[in-house]
Amino acid sequence: MKTPINMELENNTAVPEHVAIIMDGNGRWAEQQGQPRKNGHEEGMEAVRRVTKRASERGVKVLTLYAFSTENWKRPPQEVHFLMQLPIRFFDRFVPELQEKNIRVNMIGFEDKVPGSTKKAILKAMEQTKHNTGMILNFAFNYGGRSEIVQATKRIAEKVANNEIDLNDINESLVEGHMLTHSLEPYQNVDFLIRSSGEQRLSNFLLWQNAYSEFYFSELLWPEFTGDVLDEALLSYKNRKRRYGAL
Repeated sequence: MKTPINMELENNTAVPEHVAIIMDGNGRWAEQQGQPRKNGHEEGMEAVRRVTKRASERGVKVLTLYAFSTENWKRPPQEVHFLMQLPIRFFDRFVPELQEKNIRVNMIGFEDKVPGSTKKAILKAMEQTKHNTGMILNFAFNYGGRSEIVQATKRIAEKVANNEIDLNDINESLVEGHMLTHSLEPYQNVDFLIRSSGEQRLSNFLLWQNAYSEFYFSELLWPEFTGDVLDEALLSYKNRKRRYGAL
């Protein structure tokens, strides 16, 4: 039986084109269950599957998930090792389903510290789904917003130094073209940011791209997220009016 939320959203009207999610609370969920933190990450992987499927059904163009930040290397080595294995296990299980749903895999982040086996699994999933024309499932892996801006600044400065561009050529469009999300054009900027676990901060996530996004904070821990929870968030977005600084 269709719920009122389903009926309001199923025609894809006023659905954000780019949804970004800070998936927070895996460890706390496990601790509340009296389980090891790694079990929370396992459950979080299932939440990714549920939310990805529903976002695709609702007509979202890009779903960006904050999978591993440049600051997450500070965690205990055994937890970091486990997190590095998750993409391998996720894609091994779910690529056939992503193919069935016509979902394309993409990744943004810095590859230098990512283990070879992890990188190989991500690149393989990207290759397997590259011809899919539906929603882009974009993983931010070993990603940091400040590092992204620094990298873009260096690349632009190098072009100025090499007389490839003039100083006066630098504008928002040029900077945006040097961000890691430029390949997602025309959906590179976030429309709707969701964060689980009750925390209310950006945590260095897509700082440039979230300039005009709408925020939604949920008290639920990430493993508790379902398609229906995503629908509730999308309904909140539907009822907002974005002004971009105007009246």
